[in-house]
Amino acid sequence: MITVLAPRAVADPPAAVPAILELMADTHPRLALAMAHALSDADAPTLRATVNHIVGALASDSMLDHDVDVVVTRARRAQAAFENWTDQRIDALLSDASTVLAERAAELAVAAVSETGLGNVPDKTLKIRFASLGVYNSLAGQIAQGPLAVDAERRLTEFASPVGVVFAVAPVTNPVATAIFKMLIALKGRNALILSFHHRALGVGRLACSIVRDVLKAHGAPVDLVQWVPRPSRKTTRRFMRHAGVSLVLATGGRSLVEAAYSSGTPAIGVGPGNAPAWICADADLDAAARAIVTSKAFDNGVICGAEHNLVVDGRVAVAFTEALTRAGAAILTPAEAERFALNVVDPKTGALHRDFVGQSADAIAAAIDLARPYPFRLLVLPAVFSGLRDAVSETRSQRPGLRDAVSETAQALDRFSTGEKLAPVLSMFTVDGEDEGLALSDALLTITGAGHTAVIHTTNPARIERFARVIPAGRILVNSPAAQGCCGMTTGLACSMTLGCGTFGGTSTTDNITFRHLLNVKRVAYPLRSAI
Repeated sequence: MITVLAPRAVADPPAAVPAILELMADTHPRLALAMAHALSDADAPTLRATVNHIVGALASDSMLDHDVDVVVTRARRAQAAFENWTDQRIDALLSDASTVLAERAAELAVAAVSETGLGNVPDKTLKIRFASLGVYNSLAGQIAQGPLAVDAERRLTEFASPVGVVFAVAPVTNPVATAIFKMLIALKGRNALILSFHHRALGVGRLACSIVRDVLKAHGAPVDLVQWVPRPSRKTTRRFMRHAGVSLVLATGGRSLVEAAYSSGTPAIGVGPGNAPAWICADADLDAAARAIVTSKAFDNGVICGAEHNLVVDGRVAVAFTEALTRAGAAILTPAEAERFALNVVDPKTGALHRDFVGQSADAIAAAIDLARPYPFRLLVLPAVFSGLRDAVSETRSQRPGLRDAVSETAQALDRFSTGEKLAPVLSMFTVDGEDEGLALSDALLTITGAGHTAVIHTTNPARIERFARVIPAGRILVNSPAAQGCCGMTTGLACSMTLGCGTFGGTSTTDNITFRHLLNVKRVAYPLRSAI
């Protein structure tokens, strides 16, 4: 039997009650409203104020739900009208869209840098062109409907169907390229797309979507195949993720966003953070490795999460590799410069890069720490020591909690910074003694953050490459390649993609580079091979 207390019985409620009601208002609004009405006569001023606030907020939420319903309904109608288009007709549409987007890449890049304050125009221009023409070329001519494959021996045929309405989030670090990529792959699969941009990228996001909507209109396709959230917020994002009319969530962003997507109750593909280690082995081509690293990590001021974040250098070549980095355009920080870096660039509370320096140029960061060199540089390299290295070498994978404890004892903000993701033209450089330490440290760095994303090895030894691939928990193992350009398929044979899965290593559903194939439902038509038992 359940006993309901009279409102007077909660005259002095626990301090947590208002917070619990606030949370329930978002996750279970009807239950929260019922509780709010039940508690509306409570004597406690704090609780009464919270109840009144929730009642008002839920009234506002009903308007939000209506607005979300309108957008999703438009998307569903547009997708239904688009579903019978042929691959050839869709490819013609996408060809025009990608061409126009590539032609306006510089305009979009200028708008993105101006609005977000992140990255630089030349690199964003190149990235937008890759996300349009490069991605289009990778999917043009591909079958995305009807029979995909026939296995005559097994009497099995695979058929493709669209998933329906896709809700996707574009990160503030790469809003335009990610949005273009998601628009192209969604339309290739005959899906409708609703995009949510960060409020600092809403203007340029709207511009990119409008360009594609103009192409849709010119081809006689429903313009509501591509929509965007006009007033983005965390609450609005959660409403779209949970809406019954949304078939799939495609989340690119931080860990909290990915967790929200997977907990929404809607099928989701999420992408977590990066923190790629780059192992520089004793037999590496040091100058080639240095050029690749500077080219990658300096690209778009370091905002690509798949770029290198940590250098793991064999001690036998540490001095020579430092010289190679300098020749390639890197500035190696002295101990005094590293101290100024910690004081001025690192957030002392979190040990992360201060947000004012995210996506800023090496010159801007150097000015903040009074760093100067007699040569131009594009990248800052912070020599670092990993305090848990000895434990990392001896730990087995089943003893990872011990490794986490060892790492968490590092009290200095600079030490915490050196082992984490750095969305700027800055990376850490660790020196190791031999192959076992190199493998262990690369593994440990991904355990701290970035598991499942990307790792790099510079070597000429095939056996070492295989051992690295077996041990390291990353979906992309790049060999002698710049990571930022390699992980997305710009310079490697990986699928051209701006959304890179991290698999169960990183708490997501796939290690693939996401393509239009992930936005299809594949049916399997099977005939009997033998009589029933």
